[in-house]
Amino acid sequence: MKHKNTNPIFFIFLLLLLFSACENEGSNQSKKMLVPQENIKVRIPKFDGQSAKDFIAKQLSFGTRVTSSEGHQKCKEWLVATFKSFGAEVIEQDFTATTYTNVKLNGTNIIARYKPNVKERLLLGAHWDTRPFADKDPDTTKQNLPILGADDGGSGVGVLLEIARLLNENPIPMGVDIILFDAEDYGNANGEPETYGLGSQYWAKNPHLKKEDVKYGILLDMVGAKGAKFSKEGFSVQNAGVQTNKIWNLAKSMNKQNYFIDKTGGAVTDDHYFVMKYFGVPMLDIINRPTDDFGFGDHWHTHDDNMDIIDVKTLEAVGQVVLATIYKESNKEF
Repeated sequence: MKHKNTNPIFFIFLLLLLFSACENEGSNQSKKMLVPQENIKVRIPKFDGQSAKDFIAKQLSFGTRVTSSEGHQKCKEWLVATFKSFGAEVIEQDFTATTYTNVKLNGTNIIARYKPNVKERLLLGAHWDTRPFADKDPDTTKQNLPILGADDGGSGVGVLLEIARLLNENPIPMGVDIILFDAEDYGNANGEPETYGLGSQYWAKNPHLKKEDVKYGILLDMVGAKGAKFSKEGFSVQNAGVQTNKIWNLAKSMNKQNYFIDKTGGAVTDDHYFVMKYFGVPMLDIINRPTDDFGFGDHWHTHDDNMDIIDVKTLEAVGQVVLATIYKESNKEF
């Protein structure tokens, strides 16, 4: 019969050694950036346009989301909680900014991370604030009132929330960062472009990750309106031309060419511009410009930017193309 050590001190010593080893292994693992496993391929899930529309309606239930307002704060709490419920690691990047009207804003960029330790990553973005005045509204008595922003702000967030839900249900080995930029739409329509995109300017100068870990980014802005047309935005073609052409070709192969128009439009100083300028990675902008003169639609910066303008088919077209891009990149098929 073999000797059996019944000394309790001996067992305590063994347990301490095992605990120490596990703790060190976990600590080292959390600091190590991993390479995604290339042999894991995940089927592209179906994007639910109605679900995205419901996410837009929920945002509007808080009222206008002008940075620093009560509706903005309540919406932020809901967005953070929703991303967490979808399995994301969430970062609230608080910042202060001063507008061109000398108003001090307390903003928050909301960052939802999937597979945060994976080195190869895609960046998805939209702005979640709404414009504090309806400067394009035909009713001049309402031009100083904030807009609900169902399309301009709400639609991009709605699509990204649905993508987050699907990433949680259909996980991929690739890393994905979803950033909801704040204080995008408090800009001077007749002034310097850098009066816009205050949150993206702050994030691009204070990023939460290294640029060498990011393949490229996709920005969604005004992606939910009826009759939307997405031509290739000018800065996207100049600085993310390869990625832009790939995605528009993918859209054509998916029979979405009535939405993704194969022509180059004018350049728009949107959040992607500041990400490229200050962070230094290519980022393309999917943005609605339904007319040949590159206008943003009759509802833009008016009080008609409400749920009546939102179309499930437009949301599905954009959401399914972006979703296919993510999963094809992860599957090494793109």
